[in-house]
Amino acid sequence: MAAESDLYFVQKQVGEMANLAYLIGSRSERKALLVDPAWNVEGLLDHAAQDDIEVIGALVTHYHQDHVGGEIFGHAIEGLAKLLERHPVPIHVNKHEAPGLMKVTGVSESDLVIHAGGDRLELGAIDVCLIHTPGHTPGSQCFLVEEKDRAGHLVSGDTLFLNGCGRVDLPGADPRAMYESLETLKRLPDTTTLFPGHLYSPEGHGSMGDQKRTNPYLRAASVEMFLDFMGH
Repeated sequence: MAAESDLYFVQKQVGEMANLAYLIGSRSERKALLVDPAWNVEGLLDHAAQDDIEVIGALVTHYHQDHVGGEIFGHAIEGLAKLLERHPVPIHVNKHEAPGLMKVTGVSESDLVIHAGGDRLELGAIDVCLIHTPGHTPGSQCFLVEEKDRAGHLVSGDTLFLNGCGRVDLPGADPRAMYESLETLKRLPDTTTLFPGHLYSPEGHGSMGDQKRTNPYLRAASVEMFLDFMGH
C-alpha cells in the first residue's frame, strides 16, 4: 500500500480575469507557499489557516498585475502589497522579473528573494523546482512540484495553458523565447499534471501527455512554424 502523499496542493480561482492562485506545501510540515497572490489575498490566507497551514512565502510566476496586484485599466488589484501588510513573507521571483515586479507592485528589493532558473525550494518531502520560461515576460517562471515516486505538478502561470500559451505581443514578450520555453516544458514526463495561471478551459488541469498531443502551440515542429502560428 502506497504511503500517503505529503503534498498540500490547493487551486483557487480568484478575481475577474479567471486567474488561478495556488497553495503548495507539505502536510507534515504544515507549511505552504502561495503562488500569484492577487484579487483575494485575505481569502487565500484564510483557506490556509482553516487547513492549519502556515504560509511561509510567495512564488511569483510573472509581474503582470492580475497575478501580483497593481493598477491596470484604471482598476486597483490587491496583491503582494496586501500580502506583506497582512502577513509579511519572502517573495520568490526570477532575477529578470524583479525590476518589473517592484515597479508594478511597489514592493521593495528587501522583500524579494531573487532566483535563477533551476533553483529549488523544499518543504518536507516536497521539492519545488523554479523553471525559467521567458516569452510572456522576460522572467516568467513555472514551478515543477515533485514528491518522490509520484507524478509531478507543473504550475505554469501564463506560459502554458490547456490548449493554449501566453501572449507574446505585450511589452517584454519574446515569441522566439516562448517557443524555446515550450520546448523545455515538452521534455517533462507525460504523467506531469499541468496547472495553468488562468481557467481558460472547462477543466482546471490536464496531463502533459494530452497537451503534447492536442495543444497546437506544443505541436509546432519548428520555431518558424511557431512564429507563423503566432502571427510573427
